[in-house]
Amino acid sequence: MNNVKRVEILERLRANNPKPETELKWSTPFELLISVLLSAQATDVSVNKATDKLYPIANTPQAIFELGVDGLKQYIKTIGLFNSKAENVIKTCRILLDQYAGEVPESREALESLPGVGRKTANVVLNTAFGWPTIAVDTHIFRVSNRTKFALGKNVDEVEQKLLKVVPKEFKVDVHHWLILHGRYTCVARKPRCGSCIIEDLCEFSDKTDL
Repeated sequence: MNNVKRVEILERLRANNPKPETELKWSTPFELLISVLLSAQATDVSVNKATDKLYPIANTPQAIFELGVDGLKQYIKTIGLFNSKAENVIKTCRILLDQYAGEVPESREALESLPGVGRKTANVVLNTAFGWPTIAVDTHIFRVSNRTKFALGKNVDEVEQKLLKVVPKEFKVDVHHWLILHGRYTCVARKPRCGSCIIEDLCEFSDKTDL
């Protein structure tokens, strides 16, 4: 795909959703960090249902740490992998309290040193909480990038590096949200809804549907 097409795609996505946001519910960088950590291999809907009950009770590193692993599990047991996630969240809270005065560090290296936090989670927090032009590539973005031929790559790291290279600066802060929402609701995994897609004529996918 050439850059003229890429810019047109991004302009259409921006016109359709000028201020895209994550579907995770959060009000502080800490809440966002915990929600993203909980969302691994789980839906945003399931995470929001759990945090709707958790955050009114405990939404700071100290408060969640005081719940303990077993106490936290009672709030997140409907989320996949909740046992290991509870362990990681409590360990993360302890590190934030001990090393960062209870604040979420605005540093990739510091974020990626937290239990259960990988590059994708760090990218989401840096982008969504702090406005960094990072691009977190999940399964939706990986699929959309390859299917449209917007940014080809054999794995999420390759797609991320390609996106960082080809997406113009003015779109970088929001492109993560546009692509994830596009993959979640239009360019879905099994049968993409090409017939209702606002970038269908620009997409280079060879097996388009009439849906």
